[in-house]
Amino acid sequence: MTSGVASFPPITTAVFPVAGLGTRFLPATKAMPKELLPIIDKPIIQYAVEEAVAAGITELVFVTGRHKRAIEDHFDANPELERELAEKGKQALAASIRDIVPSHVACIFIRQPRALGLGHAVLCARPVLGRKPFAVLLADDVVKGPVSPISQLVTAYQSTGKTQLSVMDVPAQDVSKYGILVPGSEPGRVAGLVEKPEIGDAPSRMASIGRYVLEPEILDILVGLAPGAGGEIQLADAIDQRAKEGHVRSVVMAGRRYDCGSKFGYLEAIVDYALAHDAYREKFAELLAHRVLGEAAR
Repeated sequence: MTSGVASFPPITTAVFPVAGLGTRFLPATKAMPKELLPIIDKPIIQYAVEEAVAAGITELVFVTGRHKRAIEDHFDANPELERELAEKGKQALAASIRDIVPSHVACIFIRQPRALGLGHAVLCARPVLGRKPFAVLLADDVVKGPVSPISQLVTAYQSTGKTQLSVMDVPAQDVSKYGILVPGSEPGRVAGLVEKPEIGDAPSRMASIGRYVLEPEILDILVGLAPGAGGEIQLADAIDQRAKEGHVRSVVMAGRRYDCGSKFGYLEAIVDYALAHDAYREKFAELLAHRVLGEAAR
C-alpha cells in the first residue's frame, strides 16, 4: 500500500553560468574572471558553490567562456602548493585549498562559444543535465543568512515537483533590472515572468533573483526559443512560458543578498563580511568608526 505522497527526483546537479565578460569591473577583470574577485580571502563564486554543496548538490557544471580558465584552476587540485604549505607547517591553509570542493563533488566545465544570453548558457549544459531537474546559481548574487536560497528551493521542489524561483521585493525604480513576477491566483504561484520591464509596465515588484530550481522541460522550451531582450536567449522567457502552463512557484529569499555584479554591492559585501569575520570584526569596526568620525569632524 502506498502513502499517496508524490516522490520527485532529488536535485543533485547545479549549473553556474560564468561566461560573462565582467565589464563593470574593468580594468580589474581584463585578465581575471569577475567571479574570482575576493570577498576578503574567498572568491565570489566559492560562496555560491558552498551554498550548492550544502544543499546536497554533488555535480557542479560551470558554463565558461574564453579567458575563464582561472575558474577551472581554482576548483582543481594543487598538490604542489598543498605540499609546500604543509612543509612550512601551514596545515590550516593547506586544508583550505584542498577542501574547496569536497571529494564526493564533481566539477564539470563546458565552454559557451558565444555570449548569447543566460538561457543559452543553461542550454549549453544540456548534454550533462539529461532529463533530470537541476539548480542554477548566478555567482554575482551572494546571500548571507541562516537559510540558503538553494536549500529553500530544493525543499520547495521536493514538495511540489514544480520549477522554483527565489524572489525578493525590489524598489520600483529597480524593476527594469530584473525578471519581474506576474503574481498567480494564490501566494507562491507564478503566472508569468517579464524580463526587465519599464516601471509603468511592471506587473509587480517581486523580482527573480539569481537562484533557480528548474524542471528538465525548461530545456525543451529553450531549444525553440527566439531571441528576446537584447537579442539574447532569455531564461526568463522560457520560465514565463512554463509559468503560463502552471508549473512555476516562488519562494521569498531568506537572508541578505549582495549584488556583487555591481561595484557598490561588492563593497557592501566586503564591509558586512569583514564586520562578521572572527579575526577582523573588532579592528575593522574601529577603522570604520574612525573614518566616519574623522570625516564628520572635517
